[in-house]
Amino acid sequence: MSKPVLNVGLIGYQFMGKAHSNAYRQANRFFDLPAEINMHTICGRNEAAVTNAAKTYGWKNVETDWRKVVANPEIDIIDVSTPGNTHAEIAIAAAKAGKAVWCEKPIGNTLPEAKAMLDAVLEAKVPHAVFHNYRKAPAVALVKKMIEEGKLGTIYHFRAVYLQDWIADPNFPLVWRLQKEIAGSGTHGDINAHIIDLARHLVGEFDGVWGLLHTFIKKRPLAGEIDDKLGAKASDQMGDVTVDDAAMFMARFKNGALGTFEASRFAVGRKNKNSFEINGSKGSVVFNLEKMNELEYYNNEDPSDLHGFRLIQATEGNHPYAGHYWPVGHIIGYEHTFVNLVADAVTNMVAGKAISPDFVDGYENQRVLDAVEQSSEKRTWVKL
Repeated sequence: MSKPVLNVGLIGYQFMGKAHSNAYRQANRFFDLPAEINMHTICGRNEAAVTNAAKTYGWKNVETDWRKVVANPEIDIIDVSTPGNTHAEIAIAAAKAGKAVWCEKPIGNTLPEAKAMLDAVLEAKVPHAVFHNYRKAPAVALVKKMIEEGKLGTIYHFRAVYLQDWIADPNFPLVWRLQKEIAGSGTHGDINAHIIDLARHLVGEFDGVWGLLHTFIKKRPLAGEIDDKLGAKASDQMGDVTVDDAAMFMARFKNGALGTFEASRFAVGRKNKNSFEINGSKGSVVFNLEKMNELEYYNNEDPSDLHGFRLIQATEGNHPYAGHYWPVGHIIGYEHTFVNLVADAVTNMVAGKAISPDFVDGYENQRVLDAVEQSSEKRTWVKL
């Protein structure tokens, strides 16, 4: 019996479009999914660039108007991988057209946008997903399993950092991610959003926050042609940076745990350090995306002469996702987190189950982002 086919329409073709394209191309190759994924149409405003992307990534059709993709009766899933200022309009239109809506994070540039998007998918009763891909690293999924099994006991602390340095050079150009009217926020929405999602996923909902957002470089050269690796060519003209370069906040969770969060694009030497440590009454775990196949684990219930952090290689076949790829010790990479997310999303969607993470998660994450911004502006504790 042949499997049903899910036709995907991808809106956007740069960095995230590249990552998502690879996931759609690979998911059926590594997972026995209940449906075949068909890379139907990729869409972008620059016809030459999006045509080249289609050829490179394996898309069958090209479109320059996202409205035509949404209206196409053959397409089942609309993937919104555009800059943040267009997420809400595209996602809401896709939901009204009865399409499944999968969206990059954060789902909206503002909390009202996120709420409107959530309301739209719930009203239309369509499947919805958010690309918080780090949930799908095998080591992170193992942490989730350990917490659910009580191996860490009562959670006391969640401390996380997401550190990069790709804009530390003051001559780095003013790409769209540094413009509030397009991106919504800077480091805060771009990478702080990821560790907020991991915190909610692993520890629970937030009760309150106290935050600080800061911009180090106020003006930068205007950007010319952008590339698919976050960069662009710099021009001779200057423009204003209107987003944060760094964000940090303290948090209290509803279950009583405490959290600290720091995100920066000015941590020179740190290329993509997405790291967290969780301390509980029975033990602790440490994860670092730059060593994403590893997990440090301290078991407080070991005999005293065996105390110490042990290193778990999350590549065994019984570790979440690991068995779908290579033999033990053959590591997987960043791109596989997207493959895992797509595989889970397709499996749940066909079964009529909620996808994790979904727009509910996207909205709850946005509530935290919004509260931290309010706290930074008011210089006070903000309760969610």
